Amino acid sequence: MPTQPHEPTRLAALGRDWISAWNSRDLERVLALYAEDAEMTSDRIQALGLDCSGTLRGKANLRMYWGKALALLPNLHFDLIDLFVSPDSIVVFYQNERGGKICEYLRLDAEGKIRQGSANHPAH
Repeated sequence: MPTQPHEPTRLAALGRDWISAWNSRDLERVLALYAEDAEMTSDRIQALGLDCSGTLRGKANLRMYWGKALALLPNLHFDLIDLFVSPDSIVVFYQNERGGKICEYLRLDAEGKIRQGSANHPAH
């Protein structure tokens, strides 16, 4: 029987692949994990002046946002702390190169691509 995209072991592998893709600094590798119509929400979108709602939709907008972020953060690196799974999503808990701890909520579509993401930073 083929592996379903939303099995816990597959989700955990996706979380590790997500970390690895970011650490490679290969934007196309990161984007390959996302659906064409994916949306991303983050306070960093607002901070960069890209959209006052904090949400961007579509790979072209994600490419622009993350391309800008990668250019601003030449030492970007994520260390995985933990992974949490549900039937259709994963939360990647990690520490960035500046010591900040972040939870990235990633909801998947039927094909196992990320269709919705939300970066959750500490409130303080």
